[in-house]
Amino acid sequence: MHGLEIGSKGQVAFASRQEPAWHNLGTVFEGELTTSEMLKLAHLNDWDVRLESVKDVLGMISDNYDFVTEPYMVVRTNPFTSRNDVLATVGERYKVVQNEELFGFGDGILAGGGTWETAGSIRDGRVVFGSLSIGREIKVGDDDVTNLYLLVNTSHDGSVAVQASITPVRVVCQNTLNFALRNGVKQQFKMRHTQTIEGRMAQAREALNITFAYADEFEREMNELFAVQCTKDKFDALIQDLYPKPEKDVKGSMVKWESKRDILMGIYTDTGDGPKTTQSLAGTMAGALNALTERIDWYRMPRGGNVDNLFIAASGFDPVVNVEKNRIRKAVLALAS
Repeated sequence: MHGLEIGSKGQVAFASRQEPAWHNLGTVFEGELTTSEMLKLAHLNDWDVRLESVKDVLGMISDNYDFVTEPYMVVRTNPFTSRNDVLATVGERYKVVQNEELFGFGDGILAGGGTWETAGSIRDGRVVFGSLSIGREIKVGDDDVTNLYLLVNTSHDGSVAVQASITPVRVVCQNTLNFALRNGVKQQFKMRHTQTIEGRMAQAREALNITFAYADEFEREMNELFAVQCTKDKFDALIQDLYPKPEKDVKGSMVKWESKRDILMGIYTDTGDGPKTTQSLAGTMAGALNALTERIDWYRMPRGGNVDNLFIAASGFDPVVNVEKNRIRKAVLALAS
């Protein structure tokens, strides 16, 4: 349930530095790669994403069509078969962004100061992403470590803008902590596909505040939560505040709620079936926040049975998941105050 693009001969459009991803797919490498090397290893290079006129293609077949507006197909050269893939139909204002441009954008934001960690393609090539390690380590308490990454992603079907996000990832459990912090610190930069990527580097740098203001604020907030005690009873009250117990058992709603509560309590107390990930944050509001976000990334079923959703949530660029994590953060902060 990974959603990664896989070729007919089992090639996977995904690469990861040093450690295999949780789905154990793709190519694992050591050391540092250039942007072009990373693109090639993840099968993201030379896609030649382009617009082709639907009108012209249909005109080759028949002249019985009149177009009120001129639609275009987004076409790419498949990295595994070399055939032409039609990824979407878009309007005439749509501007193509090559994978090389997206990755160059990410590298440029950090002025070459980051290290490529992951890159891949999902949804049959319609969405691509890459992450760079920024080299900023965040400590909560004495020994709980979160690393900071720059995530760049976009779509080739118009569904996702060109995006660059500062993404903290807790080392022990690999769950993403995408929070909109206080004091107006920016976490994400977006650019529509009606704009060109050219000339936007300085604007992205300013918006994301690559002077590590986000990291400083994140570290301060997490350590504030670490200093506040959270008993099991408090955590249970937090669960019921965020996810109220059903008043009636409709279509198994009570069983689902009890299962969610058990999973969350298991993560929080390190008594669940999964790996022990909360020990360094045990008994604190920081541990409560971790448990609630960890369930979203690793324990829930994909929404609607869509196999892409779990991978996208754990990668940090599902906007619905990020909204939910911010809702959780606000509830934890309110209880801690």
